[in-house]
Amino acid sequence: MIREDKFRIARRPYAVDLGSLRVGGSSEHGWHRAQVTAVWFRGRPRGLIVACIGALRTSQRPAPETVVEFLERYDDGRYGGDCDGRWDGENYWGAQKPEVIEQHLAILRPMLAHYPALPTGDDGWWTFRDGGISAATRQAATGSQP
Repeated sequence: MIREDKFRIARRPYAVDLGSLRVGGSSEHGWHRAQVTAVWFRGRPRGLIVACIGALRTSQRPAPETVVEFLERYDDGRYGGDCDGRWDGENYWGAQKPEVIEQHLAILRPMLAHYPALPTGDDGWWTFRDGGISAATRQAATGSQP
């Protein structure tokens, strides 16, 4: 991923919590499951904008030590973020526990109200290079040579 200063919804940007890196144990081949907390906006039909909260997750080898290292090495954005909650200004989708819903809405309501401003305390905007598909992934999927 790369960090961009200007918000462009078409680039599918993410704002991340720089203190949220979580790294799991390694597999037998040294891959570590890692994730960061993120928020993002997405467009819906009829010009509707929604605010989302969730995580960016991937496996990396070796384990990343910082959020920035995690993001700079995260190059396969085909699947985007894993959304845990979404707010469109009227309806909430996501968690079922009232306390989690309240936590999400405390972030998502002001986020959507101040669209497209960067949410307070988050770092952004982070986007995937080349539309989210790395050269290695494209090569593996198409069988082409670099």
